Amino acid sequence: MQILRVNMKTKTTTREELPKEWELYGCRGLVAKVLLKEVPPACEPLGPFNKLVFANGPLAFPNVSSAGRFSAGGKSPLTGGIKEANSGGIAGLRLAGQGLRAVIIEGQPENREDLYVLHIGKDQINLDNAAEYRMMGIHELTQKLFARYGRDVSLTMIGPAGEMLMSSAAIINADQDGNPSRCCARGGLGAVMGSKGIKAVVVENGGFRQEIKDPGKFNETIKAYAELLRTSHQTSVAYPLYGTAGLISTINELGGMPSYAFRSGSFDQVDKITGEKLYELINERGGEGTPTHACMPGCLIRCSNVFAGRDGKKKVASFEYETIAMLGSNLGIGDFDAIAELNYLCNDYGIDTIEMGATLGVYMDLGLARFGDAAAAARLIREVGSGTLLGKVLGEGAAVTARIFKSLRAPVAKGQSIAAHEPRSIKGMSVTYATSPMGADHTAGVTTRAKVNQLDPNVQMELSRSTQVRMAAVDTLGVCLFVSTAGMKALLYLVEMLNAVYGTEHAAEFIDRLGKDVILTEREFNTRTGFNGYDDRMPEFMTYEAIPPHGAVSDIPEEHYRRFWDDEYWKI
Repeated sequence: MQILRVNMKTKTTTREELPKEWELYGCRGLVAKVLLKEVPPACEPLGPFNKLVFANGPLAFPNVSSAGRFSAGGKSPLTGGIKEANSGGIAGLRLAGQGLRAVIIEGQPENREDLYVLHIGKDQINLDNAAEYRMMGIHELTQKLFARYGRDVSLTMIGPAGEMLMSSAAIINADQDGNPSRCCARGGLGAVMGSKGIKAVVVENGGFRQEIKDPGKFNETIKAYAELLRTSHQTSVAYPLYGTAGLISTINELGGMPSYAFRSGSFDQVDKITGEKLYELINERGGEGTPTHACMPGCLIRCSNVFAGRDGKKKVASFEYETIAMLGSNLGIGDFDAIAELNYLCNDYGIDTIEMGATLGVYMDLGLARFGDAAAAARLIREVGSGTLLGKVLGEGAAVTARIFKSLRAPVAKGQSIAAHEPRSIKGMSVTYATSPMGADHTAGVTTRAKVNQLDPNVQMELSRSTQVRMAAVDTLGVCLFVSTAGMKALLYLVEMLNAVYGTEHAAEFIDRLGKDVILTEREFNTRTGFNGYDDRMPEFMTYEAIPPHGAVSDIPEEHYRRFWDDEYWKI
């Protein structure tokens, strides 16, 4: 496999071999390795010395279910530290088809007004002029790019938010059906892409095939892995039926569903927006909607969906728990159609729905807009997409908005908004949000489904730490984190597939070693930027403001945060 380098200052591209020591690293782990080696920690995130890394995983084969994830990474304009965000869709598989493990975009155009489409074709790589797409929304851009380059390509794009270098800007990928809603959402990486002068990356299906050292063992393991996903309840029943929205009833009962700007952990209108209600509504409307959908070829879990409006026409695909909570319950909105409209606008402008939901929550909490007013929320998102003065403030995220409007209730860790797993009631998330090098990112180590007393602050550190290690390994292999819900056996099958493909002889402990190495690499980058133990903390208001229905606060003992980084545990 190779790495493609794209120098935006000289407009040149070069291919180089993937270093042998990085052979089993993809996605999150490869981002970490590249950034630590090549990016000056003190650089400006939107300046010429930051780099934007796109990567897939070492198991990016169409016949390996859920292993075609796609990562974007760089120094974050939101946190000031390392950031990786990944998504589904087909971009990871298309890169693999070009014989690429990563694309590294470096430098900046000398004329900062220049805008390009990076086109990775079968026989050539071009930087095509994209002036005609300037400030174009994602939905129109998707159709324009398909018309120009054909349908059998992957699309990786930014909207107006990315072009305006907003810290809430996401990178949007199209799925296998051309729906532009698979998002590398977090950390403002869309702004990094905008700073490089890249509006879109288009990758053709190149036809490269990775050599497999032991095809027999590989095929045997794939069959066992597929059978496990087909028989595990979570991956074969719960996710295909209800998607991530299936979590809503459970998390609401736990008191972990952010509502009214994190004033409550349960939502008084929750019965209107459960996963079951979403399933019923999609089926009732019919048309272009479907409750079960795969975002990439070969996925057996099929947790995605297509939500249609009242007219039966597709609105968003997929409609996810995080968005339903952060743009719904967190804003006091209990109507699927209203939330879907906000989701559509965020997708079109290229905005992280989690960051925007938290930001609008701060704004409403100050009395500047009314909770439950979906029209006001839509108007504010349009201000962001239009780049008005207010929109530019909101587009910088919850921390900046809270600072400018003088709120003491910014729900952020390391500058990034907390996701829709309330850390006072689901206390393991306090540890994850505070300690992860990624900032407040639930995918770094979600503990919501763990069979522990979620309100006991004394059992969360070890749980979060082991979960973070496992998730870092899964993300590095380019595999959907939902595979892990099928149990440790699924991860062992991944190790066996790696051995079959690359001729290695790793045992089960490889998962722990890999995850620890990735997190330590990320932490080292952050340490060099100036992060220290002081940054591993929760928002102050969450440590004293009790949240209904359990009256919980974020009260993980300080000693646990320090012990999280115990040298003995992190030995590799």
